[in-house]
Amino acid sequence: MPSDTSITPDRIAETERLIRPHIRHTPIIRVDLADFGVEPRPLALKLECLQHSGSFKARGAFANLLTRPIPACGVVAASGGNHGTAVAYAAMRLGVPATIFLPSVTSPSKVERIRSYAANLVVSGERYADALAASEAFGGESGALAVHAFDQPETLLGQGTVGCEIDADLPDIDTLLVAVGGGGLIGGIAAWFRGRIRIVAVEPEGSPTLWRALAAGEPVDAETDGIAADSLAPKRVGKIMFPIAQAYVERVVLVSDDDIRAAQAALWDKVRVVTEPGGAAAFGALLSGKYAPAPDERVAVLVCGANTAAVRFD
Repeated sequence: MPSDTSITPDRIAETERLIRPHIRHTPIIRVDLADFGVEPRPLALKLECLQHSGSFKARGAFANLLTRPIPACGVVAASGGNHGTAVAYAAMRLGVPATIFLPSVTSPSKVERIRSYAANLVVSGERYADALAASEAFGGESGALAVHAFDQPETLLGQGTVGCEIDADLPDIDTLLVAVGGGGLIGGIAAWFRGRIRIVAVEPEGSPTLWRALAAGEPVDAETDGIAADSLAPKRVGKIMFPIAQAYVERVVLVSDDDIRAAQAALWDKVRVVTEPGGAAAFGALLSGKYAPAPDERVAVLVCGANTAAVRFD
């Protein structure tokens, strides 16, 4: 498969066919916002939190490992947690050596998951940018294939397959809310729909990467703080996704840490769906009222990750 910056629906569909044996077609559940104590409105939740390795990232990981030549020394990835987990999982399933660099901010649940997939794990620095620099140095020395979390064509093509599924299962929606970190997920999805539906980006106030990029007209550094810093705070969005976002993302909504916590709690309390902070951020925009749909707007929310130890069983 070509490795250039043309992220098209045809290439996303081709990627979907390739990775289909390795990923789950994750479910849609339909709820009403009245159940959450707000104004009644039907809502669809796409539960990508039920994907292999606990997040949508498995799609991009398999897309990379199945389409790019892999040296004998394997692959290397830097991650706040979910991408590393996904690359470790895909590498384990395909019999490929993997080295994963994580920052110290990564949640213990994600560290444990990566270790369970038998990857070589290295903690380097406090934030994703630190781990990325260390991974690049390792790749240069070892020859390992770098699998970027969001700024790699194959990664966007893989994440775009979420859009394929939503299109098939929810053909009549008007609006989709998607959380943003580096932008691989929303970039792939937006490239699939190409303006056929409204794509709304949701970011934490403490790490407004796409918001700052759109304001500046190019990817720029942003803060990397907040409860979702291990999944939605890469410092800046990717260069590949940025023109896609400029063309097809209608707006960016910023949510607070309290909004995210409330969304996590509500999803667990009302529908028994476990999410990590980044996975609940998009729902937080709707629950908090920071995104207010029109009366007849048909809305879906992508719940994208569940790698957390917040729920414990007796």
